[in-house]
Amino acid sequence: MRALLLAAGLGTRLRPLTETVPKCLVRIHDRPLLDYWLTNLFSSAEIERVLVNTHYHAGPVNEYVASTPWHDRIDLVHEPELLGTGGTIKSNLSYFGLDSFLVAHADNLTNFDIGSFIAAHEARPPYCALTMLAFRTDDPRSCGVVELDKENIVRKFHEKVAEPPGNLANAAVYVFSPEVARFIGAMPGPFIDLSTEVIPHFLGRILAVETSGYHRDIGNLESLRRAHAEFEFEYNN
Repeated sequence: MRALLLAAGLGTRLRPLTETVPKCLVRIHDRPLLDYWLTNLFSSAEIERVLVNTHYHAGPVNEYVASTPWHDRIDLVHEPELLGTGGTIKSNLSYFGLDSFLVAHADNLTNFDIGSFIAAHEARPPYCALTMLAFRTDDPRSCGVVELDKENIVRKFHEKVAEPPGNLANAAVYVFSPEVARFIGAMPGPFIDLSTEVIPHFLGRILAVETSGYHRDIGNLESLRRAHAEFEFEYNN
């Protein structure tokens, strides 16, 4: 299986750190976020190659990728103009061929079990077109909160609402079937957002898999501070 790491964001809420460093290379315990992702992905026997998109401060990302032990299994694609999370998929559909593929936001810090997640997708109900990683958030108003039925199918999706109905949130990690790829490919325009334009279309056909591991969106300086404290605890216990 191939994977896409979305790493082109501006990281405005992490300034001043991101004035000189791209968000995906912000460090936690002296390791860039992208390093955690690549280590996890390539530790899984299921992942063959990874595509990383770039935009803001692309040079340091290119240099970092070239320095990794997996450089010959990583492909880079530069976006002169941001295409959105779904637009990047549309622009690179040929990279994934006719197979299912994994998509993840590289600005999250996580240690979820990739093999189990992919296995859950492969065993999903036949009517499900995609599988979504879910996690318990301590700040549900900043996340896309999901409501599931007894079969763990996503029935409702609330993207960053003032009064979310719970704390089970979209972790922004997915496995998409070729059907989802075809749907995105047929959408108009180059800019497409997964959360507002794609996920709502597939409600009732999304399998949610809740991670038992660590997961935090490194969206601002406070979340970065908390990740430093919490993830150290994870590794020491």
